[in-house]
Amino acid sequence: MDNTTSEQATVGRHPGEGETTFDRAEERTNLNLFLGYRVVVATVMVILFFAIKRGPLGTHGPELFGVVAVVYSVLALSALMWNLARPLHVDRQAILAVVIDIAAFTLMMQTSGGVASGLGILTGISLTLAATLLEARFALGLAALATLAVLVEELWSELHHAFPATRYVEAGFLGIAYFALVLLSVTLTARARRSEELVEQRETELVNLAQLSDYVIQQMQSGIVVIDREEQVQLLNEAAWSLLGMPTQMRHHPLRAVSPRLAEAHATWREDPERSVTALRALPEGRDLRVQFNRLGRGGSAGTLIILEDTSRLTQQAQQMKLASLGRLTAGIAHEVRNPLGAISHAAQLLGEAPELSDTDHRLVDIIQQNSARVNEIIENILRLSRQDLPHPKPLVLGPWLDTVVEALRGACGLSAEQLGYEVEPYNTTIHADPGQLQQILEILCDNAKRHFPGDAGDLRILILAGANQRSGGPFIELQDNGGGIPGDVADKLFEPFFTTRNEGTGLGLYIARQLCEANRARIEYHPLPQGAAFRLSFPNSRRRTLT
Repeated sequence: MDNTTSEQATVGRHPGEGETTFDRAEERTNLNLFLGYRVVVATVMVILFFAIKRGPLGTHGPELFGVVAVVYSVLALSALMWNLARPLHVDRQAILAVVIDIAAFTLMMQTSGGVASGLGILTGISLTLAATLLEARFALGLAALATLAVLVEELWSELHHAFPATRYVEAGFLGIAYFALVLLSVTLTARARRSEELVEQRETELVNLAQLSDYVIQQMQSGIVVIDREEQVQLLNEAAWSLLGMPTQMRHHPLRAVSPRLAEAHATWREDPERSVTALRALPEGRDLRVQFNRLGRGGSAGTLIILEDTSRLTQQAQQMKLASLGRLTAGIAHEVRNPLGAISHAAQLLGEAPELSDTDHRLVDIIQQNSARVNEIIENILRLSRQDLPHPKPLVLGPWLDTVVEALRGACGLSAEQLGYEVEPYNTTIHADPGQLQQILEILCDNAKRHFPGDAGDLRILILAGANQRSGGPFIELQDNGGGIPGDVADKLFEPFFTTRNEGTGLGLYIARQLCEANRARIEYHPLPQGAAFRLSFPNSRRRTLT
């Protein structure tokens, strides 16, 4: 089967028959246009015949022509009004309309001089319009009926000597023209419908791709910001929102309202496009960012793609690659070291129980036991890193959760209710996190505050604040203490592994806390206080997941 035949075979199939996706509403509109065209033709016929006194119309039967013109006008108008009021099946209405046109135009042609009157072209137009609504077999059948009507009209005229000469050749060519017009209309309609279906398919694919791209962008760890030539933000993913300090203004707001410092960096880049990469800090207490600007499009309408990278995360990724190999090595070593370490510790304990030891020997035994315990703690932390479990996040309402956890923290860290307090506002603030790992983070921070407190242990005060950030609405948990604070030259190294300011420390506590935070999609930051220190855990705002 060739292409033309294949196209013809698929024309006019309805969704209910499962052979096309052509829109029925559009078919109904095309039918109304066809019926409206018939009303216009009927009106013109009536005006030409009755108002302009016939002219070439009805020269061989004016009475019959007038009756046919009036009846045709009434039928054409009735069909249009009926279809607008109570739509019927498109195929049936189109076939009925064409049959009426064939009968009416054939009678008008017979009363106006036969084929030579030129009225046969009106039948051709009706066939062409109807072919856009019908299956090929129905359209070709109507073309055959119209051809037969023209030939019958010429035969009747010859039998009744209605005209001086009959025109069978012209009638035959007119019939061929009917078939040609129908075939052309069927073929073009088929191609148009196939093109429309292809466009709809492409539109669906584009929508799906847009949704996929949006999902991928939102899940990216790099911050993505897209602005137009007017510096209006068109897209802002969650990572960018977090890196820029969780601004309240987002899409369709000026870049300067979202992040003034980023807007200044963008203005500098526009003046010197060669400097496409720069560094900035979006907020005074925020993180250091690596910013890359890329032009989108050409000419004056070009927008800008801004990529934000947390420099600490880049450094951490490189560090994690080192630690991954180091972890595998140290985990194996740790298992091998624990056995002799246990033997040393046990031997020192037995040696310390000997009655004949001098005070100096007892002191040396204590040193052995203390350092054995320290080495064992280091080994435990290393093993904990190497076998860290995946988080199992679930919704946690901070108020009730802290009611239980704070009591456990007081017992684990040896703190009284006066020393460890908490406040939650609002009480029903909800986060998504692994409750066990989140409690472990708070235990590390409480233990860290207790170990580094410079004064009397009874004077230590720890306050846990939780709730929603007033500026961004994002949930947070902040642990504050009244200790001596952290020197500025040390603050940048707090979360590095094995960094400690105490001889007996392992330097892994805060590093583990940060690892657990990142596993739960939270961010931990240090903020100095006038007296003491604060560690804040910031969580994604579940009510503002979609930022584009």
